[in-house]
Amino acid sequence: MTRETISEAVAKRLFSAEAAIDVALSETAHLAALLPAARTEAYLSAVSGQRAFDTAAASISALAEARARIVETHNTLAALARKMGLDTAAVGILDKPEDNPPAGGGVTSSISREVNKTLSVSL
Repeated sequence: MTRETISEAVAKRLFSAEAAIDVALSETAHLAALLPAARTEAYLSAVSGQRAFDTAAASISALAEARARIVETHNTLAALARKMGLDTAAVGILDKPEDNPPAGGGVTSSISREVNKTLSVSL
């Protein structure tokens, strides 16, 4: 394997991990939001569901920490790729908060997956 194909494989896994954490965070937040309403609808006292709510909230916190760590990983790998002279392989929405004007044209819908480099590794 060349360095380019290796970096593409790593990028694919990184983007997959980032997406998985975002999905887990979103699903866990939806669960935590549902718990108080479910408790009320089931006519249970607030005491009955408190432990479940506490652990769901702790899960959200842990997933937020995991998201921060995967963003750090992303930044570290991007810096390493630049040091190695590898082209950046960007997949997903390209706009970053510091981009002015937006690099991806300001498109932020979930159905618009911008790609500025074709990867040989299937997504």
